[in-house]
Amino acid sequence: MCASIFLSENERRNVLVTPEGKFKADLKKEIEHRFPGSMVIHLDATERQGIPDLLILYRDKWAALEGKESKRASHRPNQDYYVNLMDKMSYAAFIYPENKEEILDELQSAFETGRPSRAFLGE
Repeated sequence: MCASIFLSENERRNVLVTPEGKFKADLKKEIEHRFPGSMVIHLDATERQGIPDLLILYRDKWAALEGKESKRASHRPNQDYYVNLMDKMSYAAFIYPENKEEILDELQSAFETGRPSRAFLGE
């Protein structure tokens, strides 16, 4: 379920005007375009602290991405833990403008092969 339905209209507008919010909104559109038929679900961070922002369901595969405004953006508590855990299960990564193409290429590989050849770098 999309977390945005629990936000007020003002909160939704604010999410889209922050650099991170705009990046995530554009990223969601790009993923849906790059992987036709995929479902990109914005997860509710209040459910579990540190869970990645986006869950991508594509065919019989899934992945999770934690979007950040930039490479230097801080990580909140438990984000590294959950990205690492979910990467071991399927595929998960931190994504930001500086590594977007690299991560989307890895995501493509993960969806094609079933498992990427990538080690969690704790970025």
